[in-house]
Amino acid sequence: MEKLLGALSSDSDEPSSRDELLEFLRQAAGRLKLEQDAMMIIEGALKISDQQVREVLIPRSQVTAIAIDQPLDEYLPVILETGHSRYPVIGENLDEVKGILLAKDLLPLLRNGQENGRPFRLEEVVRPTLFVPESKRLNSLLKEFQNTHNHMAIVVDEYGGTAGIVTIEDILEEIVGEIEDEHDADDDEDIRDLGEGRYAIRALTPIEDFNERFETHFSDEEFDTLGGLVMQRFGHLPARGEHTVIRGWRFTVLNADNRRIRLLEVEPSNSDDALDDD
Repeated sequence: MEKLLGALSSDSDEPSSRDELLEFLRQAAGRLKLEQDAMMIIEGALKISDQQVREVLIPRSQVTAIAIDQPLDEYLPVILETGHSRYPVIGENLDEVKGILLAKDLLPLLRNGQENGRPFRLEEVVRPTLFVPESKRLNSLLKEFQNTHNHMAIVVDEYGGTAGIVTIEDILEEIVGEIEDEHDADDDEDIRDLGEGRYAIRALTPIEDFNERFETHFSDEEFDTLGGLVMQRFGHLPARGEHTVIRGWRFTVLNADNRRIRLLEVEPSNSDDALDDD
């Protein structure tokens, strides 16, 4: 960064717009032999100044929330299954957000409740909610996250209803690229042979490539990727372990987050269940 700033200050024709600045930085990066990853982060940091929350939010239909009066034995399995670190706590519906639950805050409360013999109260650990409009710029929200030490915000639409949620990870992924976890494939292959007729396939694999590899005839008119095809079949964002059968192929979700399917296990199935192309 110091090298780039030095090059910028020594250049007589200073860029007057963001696009000109990006082009200048790309040229300077080439002269200074700046690593590609560093340049990608710089471009991402500049990009979020033009992006709004509505472009990266997790939509309301895909939000996992906990009701303030929900019994512990109902929502604890949900937390264990989804594995998220934060959950909106709601009243009657998602338009009535009471606060944010950090999964780690449950541990001392569970322990103390058991030791004291008193009932568990979710209200004791719910944290204040940060509400942001859909139109808020990502760079501004990132600063707010840093200043308030929040990692999640509730996104509200123009009518005051909940449009979805946004996390600090969503913004960071816009800067540094997709943040993968330990369940993601470790190599660059879209399709990996697992043996015994099973395959691990990235959800972003083009349907055309899948058809070519397995001599199938799935239509790519409505969806470009295998993940889109499978998502349409489920009718919802599936969790890890969920499966469906489409035209003699069994698709099992190996990895998914709040926004998309990431990795699938695919194998032939004896089921005659079929996907309509209509």
